Formats: sequence, C-alpha cells, structure tokens
Amino acid sequence: MALASAGARLHFGFCNLSLSHERLYGAVGLALAEPRVEIEATPAESVAVRVRDEAAEAVGSRSASAVASALHNDVREYAATAAGLLGVPGATVTVHASLPRHAGLGSGTQLAATTLAAIARAYGMDPAVRERAPALGRGGRSGVGVAAFEAGGFVLDAGHPTARFTTDRPDDGEWRVPPVAARHRVPDDWRFLLVRPDAGPGRNGESEDASMRAAVERAEPGLADRIAGIVTRQVLPAIAAGRAETFGSAVASVGRLNGAWYADEQGGVYRSPVGDVVAALSASPAIFGAGQSSWGPVVYGVTDADHAGAAREAGDNALETAGVAGNVAVVRATNEGARVDG
Repeated sequence: MALASAGARLHFGFCNLSLSHERLYGAVGLALAEPRVEIEATPAESVAVRVRDEAAEAVGSRSASAVASALHNDVREYAATAAGLLGVPGATVTVHASLPRHAGLGSGTQLAATTLAAIARAYGMDPAVRERAPALGRGGRSGVGVAAFEAGGFVLDAGHPTARFTTDRPDDGEWRVPPVAARHRVPDDWRFLLVRPDAGPGRNGESEDASMRAAVERAEPGLADRIAGIVTRQVLPAIAAGRAETFGSAVASVGRLNGAWYADEQGGVYRSPVGDVVAALSASPAIFGAGQSSWGPVVYGVTDADHAGAAREAGDNALETAGVAGNVAVVRATNEGARVDG
C-alpha cells in the first residue's frame, strides 16, 4: 500500500500569449500547503476506484454524489493510464481527499500526478511525474502544477518555443512539460487568502483549449513586454528578498494584464463574479494584492501572518459585497513537493 498527498497551486498568469515573441506561455505560480489531494493505492489485477464520502463532501458546491461521480471517473481514467505507463496490471485506488474541480487550484494536474505517484510507489517504482505527465494530459501549457508537485515553492516556468504552437491540441503525450526557469522558497510568514465564490467551474477540457487558442491568436504583444518588466523587476526580486507587499502588488498586476488577453473569452479582465470580489479585497489594507487564479472562480489574496485575521475578514466582506455565497480560508505556501509514503 502507498499513500500520496499533494497541495493545491495558485496560477498568477502567463508571461506571454503572443505569437510575435520567441517563447509562448511561461507560467507564474506557487504551491500551497492546503487544500490537498490524498490518494491511496494497492497493487491489484485491475483498476478499481473508491471515493470516500468525506472527499466528495469537502470539495464541491454541487451535491456530494455528483462530485463523487466526477472524481471517480477522473481517477479511474488517470489510474488506468498510469498502470499502462508503468506496465503494471492495475491498482485499487482510494480517494481520501481532493481539490475543488476546475476552480483555479490545479485539481486536474495534482489529481493525475498523485494517482500516478501512489500507484508507482505501491509497486516500488519511480513515478517520473515530469516525464509521464503529458501522457496523462497534463503540463501542456503551464508547468507550475508539475513543478509544484515536484518541489513546491514559487515557480516561473520557461514556456514553450512559439514555433511549436499548433491550432489543434496535440495528442496526449505529444509535448514536454515546460522546464523550471526560476524557483524560490516562499517565506514562512507569508499567507494566502483563498476566496471561492459559489460559481460555475472555470474553463477546462475542450472549452479551455478553444479559449486559449483564441486568446493566443489575437494576443497583443505589447502586454507581454509589460509583464516581462513586472516579472523581472518586481516579482522575482520581491520573492527573493521576502517583500510580501511588493510581491502581492506585482502578481496582481500580472493577473490584470493577463485578463486583458482573456477579456473576450471570459467577459472582462476577470470572470463574473470574480471582478467584484477582487475589487473589494484590493481595498483592504490587509491584502497586498488580489487576483483570479487561472480561470477561477477562486480568488487569491497575498497577505502575511500578522494580517491573516484581517485578511479572512476581508474575504468574508468581499463575498458579501459581491452578493454571492462562498467560503474563505487563509493558508500557507509549501516549499516541499508531494509526500509519497509506502
């Protein structure tokens, strides 16, 4: 038996979506200590999946049965693919905990990687997540999720050569996960507010592919130049020097500029109702910067241990201001990769 566990990740945006520049994408994000995915696996002659009730109840605004069914289908697909990649007959897989699906926290990549790692360890094998993630359909654009799984921390990935861009999505396995261009430890006293409004899921699957393709094909190249300046002169120095206020302001700027690329796809710089939540959080002195993680609807706020209580209160107030229900948490980052025991 093996047990694998990995935290969520935040995705602040990409460095470039324009075909006019040499490299495409280049994701900016970091690993969170929680919420977490936890998968148990034991060797078996075929693939069988069980989703514990508490795993489904903890992650969805939909009914627990609908969440459990979706989780079961996802994990069964990942487990079957993982067994084939590893050359083993199967595994009995139990989902003890998971992330909200398509909420902006990296649920797909963390679920796939954790399932692979648990099955591999159950057979005493190396999961080689970076090499095998593409065959699981992960890591095609952003490398933050895989890098967070590997070693945690703040991550800037190198993106892909623009010449490799195709209008059609490549088949699973026909790409490499972007290499890590920079990784930094997140200071221990930094905290991250997570506000998850009750809203529909973010773009995923074929709709995400179509939206990304449309955004890339019409992306204004000047935005990439502005983002590059913010990343090199503000984001990276701030994380290296431990300046949370500068870091929060800078990643929020990266997110707003990314939102200009996505405006036609999501109805504005932020999707609804994220814009109202971000605006309310940005007015709080306890929040150093706020934005939409990936396609949302999760909104992040950068803060620190001294302001954690006020940040949580700001999150509750932001939901009230936006007129939506939801939940609020203040979490730590993690500078460690996934835990795999067994």
